[in-house]
Amino acid sequence: MAYDVIVLGSGPGGYPAAIRASQLGFKVAIVEKESLGGVCLNWGCIPTKALLKSAQVYEYMKHSSDYGIVSSGVKHDFPAVVKRSRGVADKMSKGVQFLMKKNKIDVVMGYGRIAGKGKLEVTSADGTKKMIETKYIIIATGARSRQLPAMPVDGKKIIGYREAMALPQQPKSMIVVGSGAIGVEFADFYNSMGTQVTIVEFMPRVVPVEDEDISKELEKQFKKKGITILTNSEVTAVDTQGAGVKAKIKSASGESVLEADILLSAVGIASNIENIGLEENGIKTERGKIVVDKFGQTNVPGIYAIGDCSPGQALAHVASKEGINTSEAIAYLEKKIAHQPESLDYNNVPGCTYCTPEIASVGFTEKAAKDAGYEVKVGKFPFMASGKASASGSTEGFVKVIYDAKYGELLGAHMIGSGVTEMIAEVVVARKLETTYHEILNSIHPHPTMSEAFKEATAAAYGEAIDI
Repeated sequence: MAYDVIVLGSGPGGYPAAIRASQLGFKVAIVEKESLGGVCLNWGCIPTKALLKSAQVYEYMKHSSDYGIVSSGVKHDFPAVVKRSRGVADKMSKGVQFLMKKNKIDVVMGYGRIAGKGKLEVTSADGTKKMIETKYIIIATGARSRQLPAMPVDGKKIIGYREAMALPQQPKSMIVVGSGAIGVEFADFYNSMGTQVTIVEFMPRVVPVEDEDISKELEKQFKKKGITILTNSEVTAVDTQGAGVKAKIKSASGESVLEADILLSAVGIASNIENIGLEENGIKTERGKIVVDKFGQTNVPGIYAIGDCSPGQALAHVASKEGINTSEAIAYLEKKIAHQPESLDYNNVPGCTYCTPEIASVGFTEKAAKDAGYEVKVGKFPFMASGKASASGSTEGFVKVIYDAKYGELLGAHMIGSGVTEMIAEVVVARKLETTYHEILNSIHPHPTMSEAFKEATAAAYGEAIDI
């Protein structure tokens, strides 16, 4: 079998790359060892949001009296919650199957490995091997849970995100190690379901990549929910003998032991770059990532890499755009289009965390802007002052904006509150268009909406706030 482009991996980077290549007139195949859609659709972005929605509905029902609605005997069916989440994932995976057929992309199931210039060896589940030839290869193999020696995942008492998404029964207590997006989303879900949750974070604050004010607010809101948070702490050993787990914790105050039914390791991810033929074909890697240029090409002509196995942010929407750009870069080389794609601005990539309250951010944090030499104007607008937030019963959190004091350039925005993962897109577009505070203040935002908070925070930065 011979193709123009073969994509290795069908996650949120791989399948858009394949579709865009097909749209541009290439004969395309995609190689997948497990399920179409990759981790994001099957075990990550989508099914976790389904779990969190169930938790949100449960919380609404438990507090319905706050809205003048009387309910009694509210309880959840944990296996049914998990079943709904898996059903959502299965539906999305089937949707990718449809897209492959629609775009005339051949799907080859099996484990792919680069076997030389323009060659990919695929080993199927039954062990049979076949060789596929192609002019271009796009590596989109994604990533997996990173494991630490002190917490070897056994899938039963020490688990990763996959097991956390489909536990057969709800644990009474859980230790979550790591407070990035995966850690805080699962901590929030299980806490909402009634599990006693403790978060252990090595860094001085939770969600450490976020602006410091966001971290403080999330910690405050999580503690109000009854989640225990230990920062500046690490797990040095885990004892799985007996009914649950005993985790030795080392922190500034000394050593202690935490006991729980289960421990979730959420300490980051590791790229899937082993055993896919990189070393044998001279493809350079650095710090566990495949080295690429701005269009995703490796040091070996004709071989590209995108998504979590390459150096950009490990986010589904980054992988998708990188995949599209890579296919367009190949099309430019093949003279199918007249221009190269525009390279990504990795400082204008939104980050979203879907716990309650949600977190969304883009661009510089206040500290990063100051460290970069900017003199800044900072504005904050609390949702407590928002009419829509009060009407919705979601007054937690705020919007924080950072502007360059000299030119009024929008440097960054950081949000925590209800629905902010939808609001952040406005900021991304505004920054893409090199918008200043003047355009934001003169763009009428609808009332009453949560999105007004962005304009109000901008007004606050320039001493023009009306509602605070």
